[in-house]
Amino acid sequence: MSARNRSWSLLDTVETATIAHRFYVRGESKLDIAKDMGMSRFKVARLLDKALETGLVRIEFSLPEPVEVGLSEELRAAYGLRNAFVLERAEKAESRPELRQRIGALAARLLSDIATVDDVIGLSWARSVNVMTEHIRTLPRCPIVQLCGVQAGMDRRDRSVETVSRLAGVSGGEAYPIYAPLVLPDRRTTDILRRQPGIVETFRRYRDLTKAVVSIGAWREGESTVYDALSQAERDSITRRGATAEVAARLFDADGNALDTGLSHHVLAISHEELRRVPEVIALGYTIPKAEAVDAVLRSGTVTTLVTDHDTARRVLDLAEQRPPSP
Repeated sequence: MSARNRSWSLLDTVETATIAHRFYVRGESKLDIAKDMGMSRFKVARLLDKALETGLVRIEFSLPEPVEVGLSEELRAAYGLRNAFVLERAEKAESRPELRQRIGALAARLLSDIATVDDVIGLSWARSVNVMTEHIRTLPRCPIVQLCGVQAGMDRRDRSVETVSRLAGVSGGEAYPIYAPLVLPDRRTTDILRRQPGIVETFRRYRDLTKAVVSIGAWREGESTVYDALSQAERDSITRRGATAEVAARLFDADGNALDTGLSHHVLAISHEELRRVPEVIALGYTIPKAEAVDAVLRSGTVTTLVTDHDTARRVLDLAEQRPPSP
């Protein structure tokens, strides 16, 4: 017995422990316990609270993944999400690649759990999404669709085409890749490529998507593949328009509004409208530099499920408290 519990009488201790056992282990209601023990439901509730506060009763969670349940629920409720998964802090400081591995592994577990043979799954490229596909061992047979073109400067193994092919190989379903760059020099080139048979076939599958896994990028150097692919003049112009976040080459301002900039005519990617129509959009958004971007995308209503880390979740919740999202 802890020092705090030694002040309790033996009778009080046993009575409270009995109530806690009936409530937490046997699943009896507070009202039924109160009637049987001749006390009010409110006293039962107070004793249960006291049992937790003093350590007489301890509740432990043994989840298959290291998820912070309380923080996840706070984040879900703040933005009206279907689900939120916040990784626990690592026991020691970790690098971004190490955190990315944990984020990818958690997303892999989630997608493996919820995917069905009736799904059509879309993937936007990001290192975290790529890591996710490496952690997936089994998946129902379903089509895997690429949501945006190939990023320049990526190693072959890390490009979006290979990511889609890898997951389709695990699933056994058909792959719908885009064998073309993400960012193109002008609208004419974009229009020509959009008419290519293979790309047309992939874009047609966007209307059938049931699930999508995307990454949230911040509109700043090193945090967005699109930002890094543009000239400084183009970056500055889009920044002045209020760009804060990027998902699958589509931009959002700080309020979550879709931004229609000239960039939209120079990328091969799913549109804002098509992405919003996907019933389940799982977004991976992590690290403090992306917190404002995560906040912006969650305000857009595009995302249904978020996978993030502890520090980012705390910062995003601060932003939600300072400026509550619209219902």
